[in-house]
Amino acid sequence: MSDEQTPQTEAELLKASEPAAEKPVRVADAPQSDAERDAAAVQALIAENASLKDKALRTLAEMENLRRRTEKEVADAKIYGVTSFARDMLTFADNLRRSLDNVPADARESDPALKTFIEGIELTERDFLSRLQRHGVRKLEPKGQKFDPNFHEALFEIPDESVPTGTVAQVVEDGFAIGERVLRPAKVGVARGGPKA
Repeated sequence: MSDEQTPQTEAELLKASEPAAEKPVRVADAPQSDAERDAAAVQALIAENASLKDKALRTLAEMENLRRRTEKEVADAKIYGVTSFARDMLTFADNLRRSLDNVPADARESDPALKTFIEGIELTERDFLSRLQRHGVRKLEPKGQKFDPNFHEALFEIPDESVPTGTVAQVVEDGFAIGERVLRPAKVGVARGGPKA
């Protein structure tokens, strides 16, 4: 019996020493073909390209917005850079006007030297205002216009039925603007009692 067992044992040994049979390969587990790998790579590159294009377009838009904002800031600095200086100079313009307004009319005509002096001051005032205007500072002319709280400061009301209610009837102190901004609002008296505007 032992002889019979030996060949069987040898057969088992031979069977055991043979390489194991490979498992059957399923299609899903099969390695991808070159075409499939290339298609997947192309899809990944297309997605990456779209992402980079989007980032580039957003960056360009941000840069364009920055450029426009910077241009506006530079333009505003040119226009409004003299605001503080111009505001200080308005006092000088006011004082020139007050000095001219306080000279009696009969004194101007009676004394030729005083008349010449006053004409020189008036010329200086006109020159000063024109220089301010060259730098964007303009005098507001509100008399006869509708009251606008953005440009005028109402000090009092004047009963006047000949003009519409809310019309500027008197200017107490001239107003000035620089560009589209008010440098100093005009101090005015507003008409009341007439038809509504």
